[in-house]
This record gives sequence, C-alpha cells and structure tokens, in this order.
Amino acid sequence: MNQDIKIIKERISENELRLFLNKPFVDIIKFVVDVEKEIIALGGEMHADAEQILLENNSEQKNLWGGNIYPEAQGRVRIEYESFINIRPSQNNRSMEIEENELKEKIKNVLEKIINVKFVD
Repeated sequence: MNQDIKIIKERISENELRLFLNKPFVDIIKFVVDVEKEIIALGGEMHADAEQILLENNSEQKNLWGGNIYPEAQGRVRIEYESFINIRPSQNNRSMEIEENELKEKIKNVLEKIINVKFVD
C-alpha cells in the first residue's frame, strides 16, 4: 500500500499540505474526497490508491471523487476536478472531469474546511 497517502480528518495548514509535494509529484498533490464523511485522502501516485484506502476505512464508493491540487506561488492553490475514478455513468458523470457544478462546489467546501487555504478553480 502507498505509504505516502494519508487520510486527513482534521484541519491542516498550507505548509502541512505542501509536505505532500514530491511524493511523488513536484507540483501536484492527488486527492480523493469523501463528500459524505467530509474527509480527504491526500498524496500518492494514483487516485485509485487513495480511493482504495478510503474504501478500506468504510467510505462508500459513490461518495468518493478525485482531483489534483496545485500549490502555486503567492499563496494560490488551484484545484483540478479530474480523475479516472470520476468516470461514473451510473452517477451521470461520463468523463474524468466532474461535470456537475454543485458537486465541484461541495468538494471545494470540504477541501477548504480541512485545508487552511483559499482554493481557486
């Protein structure tokens, strides 16, 4: 199992978020959010690995959505709502990109609740 992936339930700072850089990507941090439990799995190489860790911790797959965080200069932190795990025709999401704006907003709210930064899309 990927030891660089951590489940985050408590608020963390931007500096703590940046500790996930270079594990393995220089400028990207993978995330999977459980929108029901409002927890996040951060880090690792593949969203599917983070998804698996959340599933093993009693999350339901229908509540898990993946994306990428890009901590940029000047305190800007950008979100990308794209992952293979998001392809879910049964939930009306037919692409890697999350298509529903309401779901994107819910994910962003969970991220901002747990990670002490202001995200930009």
